[in-house]
Amino acid sequence: MTVVGPFGLSVRDQALEADVQTGLAAVEAGLLDATKSEVPFITEAAQHLVRAGGKRFRPLLVMLASQFGDPYAPGVVPSAVVVELTHLATLYHDDVMDEADVRRGVQSANSRWENSVAVLTGDFLFARASHILADLGPEAVRIQAEAFERLVTGQILETAGPRDGRDPVEHYLDVLSGKTGSLVAVSGRFGAMMAGASEGVVDILTQYGERLGVAFQLADDLLDIASESEESGKTPGTDLREGIATLPVLHLRAHAAKHGDPEDLALVERIDGDLSDDAVLAEVLAALRTHPAFEQARRDTVRYAEEARATLAPLPDGFAKAALGELCDAVVHRAG
Repeated sequence: MTVVGPFGLSVRDQALEADVQTGLAAVEAGLLDATKSEVPFITEAAQHLVRAGGKRFRPLLVMLASQFGDPYAPGVVPSAVVVELTHLATLYHDDVMDEADVRRGVQSANSRWENSVAVLTGDFLFARASHILADLGPEAVRIQAEAFERLVTGQILETAGPRDGRDPVEHYLDVLSGKTGSLVAVSGRFGAMMAGASEGVVDILTQYGERLGVAFQLADDLLDIASESEESGKTPGTDLREGIATLPVLHLRAHAAKHGDPEDLALVERIDGDLSDDAVLAEVLAALRTHPAFEQARRDTVRYAEEARATLAPLPDGFAKAALGELCDAVVHRAG
C-alpha cells in the first residue's frame, strides 16, 4: 500500500499509483503553465498559491474517476487543471472577504500585496481556466458554468445568512453543497466524462463528489477548531475570529437555545464577543473541542463521507473503486 499525492491517499495497486502520480505531476506542470503571464508581477501573484502547495484534492478525484474509462484520454489532465485553477481563484477571493493573513502556510495574497491585487489575480485565474475549458467542448463549458453559479450562490447565501424561520444547520449544509460540493462534484464528473465512461458511471461519480465535497469542508471546519498547530494551512480558530459560524458552533447555539445551560450560553457569548486576544481564543477553542456539539459535527462529517461511499456501490469492483472508498476515510481522518 502506497501513499500518493499531497492529500495522502493510500493506493494498493502499482499501476493505479503510477497513473495517479503521473496525472498529478502533469496537472502540476499544467498549473504552472496556466499561471504564466508576459507580465512578471502577474506571474508572481498567480503562482503564489500554486507554489504554496496544497492537497490537490480535486485533481486527485479527477484522476481516480478517469480510471472508469480511459485515464490517458487527452481531456483528463486539462479538466483537472481547470477545477484546481477555479478552486485557487476562489481562495484569492475568499481571503479578501475574510481578511485572512495566512493561506496554505504562507502569507495570503491580499496580505502580501493588497485586496485589489488578490481579487484581480483570482479573476486572472478564472480567465485562464475558461481558456482551457473552451478546448474541452461546449458541454464541459456548460457544466463548469452551472457549478460556478452554484459556488457563487453558496457564497452569497453564506454572506446573507438563513432567512427567517430557516434552520441554520440546514442552511449551512446547503451553503457547503454550493461552495464546496459543486466543484468537487465537477471533479468526479469531468474525470469520468473526459475518460469516456458511461453516463451511469458519470452520474455516480458526480453524486459521490458532491457528498464527499461537503464532508471535506466539514472536516476543515473541525480541523480549524481541533488542530493544535497550523495543520490546516491557516491559523487555528480563524473561522471563529472572523465570525464564521461553522457546524460545531451552530450545533452549540442550537443546544444552548434548547437546554439553556448556563455554561453553553456563556460559551456562545464568548464566541460572539471579542476574540482578538490569543489567550481568549485558545480558551474558546479548548471549550469547543470537548463540547458535545463538536462530536455531533464530527458525526455529521462521517455521515456525509459514508453517503459518498454508498453511492459507489454500483461501480465495478477494483482498485479505483477501493481508492475512492479510502478517500472517504482520508477525509474523515483529517478531522480525527
